[in-house]
Amino acid sequence: MMTREAQTVLQTDPAVQTLLQSTIPARLAYIWRDGTPRVVPMWFHWTGEEFLMGAPPNAPKMKVLGNNRDVAFTIDSNEWPYLVLSVRGTASVGEVEGRFPEYEAMARRYLGEKGGQEFLDLQTQTFLRWTRIAIQPEHVRILDFQTRFPSAWSAGRSTS
Repeated sequence: MMTREAQTVLQTDPAVQTLLQSTIPARLAYIWRDGTPRVVPMWFHWTGEEFLMGAPPNAPKMKVLGNNRDVAFTIDSNEWPYLVLSVRGTASVGEVEGRFPEYEAMARRYLGEKGGQEFLDLQTQTFLRWTRIAIQPEHVRILDFQTRFPSAWSAGRSTS
């Protein structure tokens, strides 16, 4: 269940809103069968309650997300001063016939209307089913090097 603090940050923080509306992919971290971490870039959609991502049912990550649901991801800018949204949570996965509506919105957001439609048409030809990954955020942290320096940065400064 999302904590009240996480919900407040995700719904009201201006830096978070900038990242949530961007076309920056999330970097999803999960644990492989041998216990080692893996990270993959993923399109995302924020519903106001959960983060949605999608993948083909035969994608490697789908082999483990059903068993080890603990995940983390970041959405971070590439230019200084950096903005970083770091989220830890629990993933639930489910296969759907075709694709889910939010995935269509992701394709259009990331690729534009024309590019998104071309991608979706190709996906339909390639995959009959799609996997919907829903991540319930449990811990949220924002690193905003423009207005709020991280604690390690602040602690390293001299106060004299």
